[in-house]
Amino acid sequence: MKNDIYESAANSLGLFSSPCLTKVELRLTCKGISDRDALSKPDPCIVLNMKSHGQWMEVDRTEVIRSCVNPTYSKVFTLDFYFEEVQRLRFELYDINSSHNGLKEADFLGSVECTLGQIISQRKLSKALLRPGGTVGKAIITITAEELTGNDDYVELSFSARKLDDKDFFSKSDPFLEIYRLNDDATLQLVYRTETVMNNLNPVWKTFKVSLNSLCSGDHERKLQVAIDFTASNGDPRNSCSLHYIHPYQPNEYLKALVAVGEICQDYDSDKMFPAFGFGAQIPPDYKVSHDFAVNFNEENPECAGIQGVVEAYQACLPKLQLYGPTNIAPIIQKVAKTASQEVHTKEAMQYFILLILTDGVITDMADTREAIVQASHLPMSIIIVGVGNADFSDMQMLDGDDGILRSPKGEPVLRDIVQFVPFRNFKHASPAALAKSVLAEVPNQVVDYYNSKGIKPKVSSEYQSSRPFGP
Repeated sequence: MKNDIYESAANSLGLFSSPCLTKVELRLTCKGISDRDALSKPDPCIVLNMKSHGQWMEVDRTEVIRSCVNPTYSKVFTLDFYFEEVQRLRFELYDINSSHNGLKEADFLGSVECTLGQIISQRKLSKALLRPGGTVGKAIITITAEELTGNDDYVELSFSARKLDDKDFFSKSDPFLEIYRLNDDATLQLVYRTETVMNNLNPVWKTFKVSLNSLCSGDHERKLQVAIDFTASNGDPRNSCSLHYIHPYQPNEYLKALVAVGEICQDYDSDKMFPAFGFGAQIPPDYKVSHDFAVNFNEENPECAGIQGVVEAYQACLPKLQLYGPTNIAPIIQKVAKTASQEVHTKEAMQYFILLILTDGVITDMADTREAIVQASHLPMSIIIVGVGNADFSDMQMLDGDDGILRSPKGEPVLRDIVQFVPFRNFKHASPAALAKSVLAEVPNQVVDYYNSKGIKPKVSSEYQSSRPFGP
């Protein structure tokens, strides 16, 4: 599982008052728009909508490009990006009537939906257009993301031309100028398109400014692992009172918490593969108690395909195991810490690990857990604990460290705060986004604190050194 968030977190924390806010620019291209009019090519325009309180609201729209089936838009969308929130976007493609620029007379050609997090994690996202009626069209919309670094520098450019070729039969040419930059992968990216100077072979274009923010770049990888409490205190899964009860139509408490947090995290993971473990259960074939077993029962490859894969593995394993106890979480912390420790000794050491623990009860190995957290605080690792149910979670609050410095049984303090605890009951009637926002609020700080303490700067990959989306 490979994520791309450290450099974004680093910049947002250093440049903006909100710890999880940064600004991004989106640039759009489209290929393969079908000709709806046999006598002329389409005049495409893309409208950006964002979902707010269940409603789609228009944010902005591109310019109209006349007679073009493969438009590259010079319009740039600037958005606030919140790491801990799901920001749903919809890009609607219209063929604008040549005599009107409004949407009422335009032909709707289809749309693409995604989250802002998906675009940012991939830097460049391409999706097929869904045509009216829901069928997949041939047109492809590509969205490229760049982060505004806070660098306000810009260059001011003026261009003119003389003695251009006359390309029109009945009048002089109508020239415009496009400025492109060359990326390391030999692709070209539109930076600016001037206005068109009509009927002129010696045009002078208006002076314009180009921001230097587009020259910033970075690349980083991080991992997320999931651990689920299968102790008997959760109740018999066959009983409707159990926190693990599999209702035929409704998700149980564990699934609600898993999906709410996991859907946020998976946007920042390139391969969408999540190692998922359970603890506190007797597992087949010998039904011995385990505190770090693979939920898919494949110890060699515990990864599940996306959060949906974790959900399916969780639902499949429940009938096969016996909920038991005690609630020991030190073994799973140590398991992930071992992997994170191996990463520290690699040449680049650029992966960061997040362990999401879902548990219902009071920890029974508190001393070992404190020791494990103190040791893990030296590693590229964060721990998110979601308390499910109505148990007394006061010990969990102590692990969080917000009210004081956590120490090991020997008195050794944590090097940095790496634990975030949130009781799910506080968000039972709130939206999944509200839970995810609270759970993930401290992650960017924790990531940046670790790499700052090691003197490691965000990685600049060769693929993006020229275009430089996401970096200081």
